[in-house]
Amino acid sequence: MGKLFVIGIGPGAYEQLTFRAREAMEACDLLCGYKVYIDIVKEYLPDKEYFSTPMRKELERCRYACERAAEGRTVGMLCSGDAGIYGMAGVILKLAGEYDVKVDIVPGITAAVSGAAKLGAPLMNDFCVISLSDLMTPWGVIEKRLREAAAGDFSIVLYNPMSVNRPEHLKKACEILLEEKAPETVCGYVRNIGREGEESRVLTLSELKDTALDMFTTVFIGASNTERLCSPQEETKMVTGRGYSEGRL
Repeated sequence: MGKLFVIGIGPGAYEQLTFRAREAMEACDLLCGYKVYIDIVKEYLPDKEYFSTPMRKELERCRYACERAAEGRTVGMLCSGDAGIYGMAGVILKLAGEYDVKVDIVPGITAAVSGAAKLGAPLMNDFCVISLSDLMTPWGVIEKRLREAAAGDFSIVLYNPMSVNRPEHLKKACEILLEEKAPETVCGYVRNIGREGEESRVLTLSELKDTALDMFTTVFIGASNTERLCSPQEETKMVTGRGYSEGRL
């Protein structure tokens, strides 16, 4: 029986891989994934065989991985962040029933976690994650989720905030959130987390509404008790209060 690892490679930098993810990749003789993810690990594992497909060819990529594993090979499917959060874990598990393949899901650090660490501590209390991509989810459903998350006063993490084909999605999302949240709500974003060109900024919700970002950016919308703090290094940080009884920090 072949083996198929579905591996979360974290935010991008090789040193931010978990130890288990490194072990899994080293055990594979074939690594599959989107080209961007392949390029991240290829320089560290040059002797592996690689297979990639472009965006929107995920099913073909997953089926290829299952077929090779069914031949008795040890295969890794690379996923950005965590394999089970907007990754390929669900697709692989559904396809695996058609093949004689053992599947092992290897978790990774998702952008919500790595981006939050860069900005400070914006997820100290209840939060939710919403993707603004309507390729898989109808925009009407996304709008409903945004409204209900805002009404619940969650800290909100937005994945896939905008792209060339979706230039207005972040603006629309901010307008929906502004129906419930104050314009001065503390927000932030991190672009290219853990990769070359990483940048971050803390700003207000009203400022975020008119900010141009891209698919490689993760956005953080604060709750009503999220503050903008200045660190000893004079870096601006986002911090959401936890609600401790002593002083209600």
